[in-house]
Amino acid sequence: MTDTTNQTVRKILGLDALTCLLAGAAMSLGATMLAGPTGLHATLLLIAGVSLFPVAALFAWMARTPLLNTPLVLLAVIGNIGWVAASIAVLLMTEPTAFGAIFVLAQALVVALLAWLEFNHRPQARATLAV
Repeated sequence: MTDTTNQTVRKILGLDALTCLLAGAAMSLGATMLAGPTGLHATLLLIAGVSLFPVAALFAWMARTPLLNTPLVLLAVIGNIGWVAASIAVLLMTEPTAFGAIFVLAQALVVALLAWLEFNHRPQARATLAV
């Protein structure tokens, strides 16, 4: 991994960690308050929010570890794809309000963008980007 690629993917992972931390805090601490406006069950919001704290810690560690490599970056990408898939499942399996659907879709879009950026800036990504 080149120094530039290394720095870029570390910045993306750091941003991913921050978004996980902020979303986790909002959903876990505000689960009851968000339940009404989103139409999502408070327990779902609480569990989703709490689940983001270890992910934030992992991504923060990944952003700083000298051990960063392709499999670790792909782990982040796969985890983010899982979050997007779970978000779609939530939309299909619940009856959120319009605000709730926007709330879930906005998170899914941000996470999908982060996954795309991480994938495209992973080690060896430069050789595969030429189209």
